[in-house]
Amino acid sequence: MKIAYIVFNKITWLDLIGIYDPLSRLQSMGYLPQLSWDVCSYTDTASDNFGLKIIPDKIQNPLVGYDAIVVPGGHGTRHLQYDKDFIDWIRTAEHARYKISICTGSLILGAAGFLASKKATTNYNEYENLKQYCHEVSEDRIVEDGDVITAGAVSASLDLGLYICQKWAGPDARNEIRKKMDYRG
Repeated sequence: MKIAYIVFNKITWLDLIGIYDPLSRLQSMGYLPQLSWDVCSYTDTASDNFGLKIIPDKIQNPLVGYDAIVVPGGHGTRHLQYDKDFIDWIRTAEHARYKISICTGSLILGAAGFLASKKATTNYNEYENLKQYCHEVSEDRIVEDGDVITAGAVSASLDLGLYICQKWAGPDARNEIRKKMDYRG
């Protein structure tokens, strides 16, 4: 199993780290020892609104060959959903088994066409905007519809990470990872 974590300028880092932490434990705790990931971006660096910057592993590499892509949210999604080159790059993940988003990352999945005829969720401030991309907008914290899994606002990232841990490795893995994180949600 190989994951592409998508990063961009004006990202909300908690969206990324909230899902990354439990999923990385699938590997480190031996539940999915072959799990690997890349941090992928369309630009050389990615920063949040406050200047915290990371350097991605892969820059503009096609997103082919990944089992899952994870698209966090952040203020940058409001512009990127209309950026043709960026969205064309995201579309290279069309064959990924899972297309996953947190918060407004669903706007990116939607703009790429991955939410057509699907039910999805996003940050509560963007429900109206999401309607243009999907069949049904849900206010549920986590929504799974076929190959797409979307989560609501930023705090849902931890819950989504644990949800995927259970999906990929079972309830025992989820519970042990939750305990290691001392997460009571």
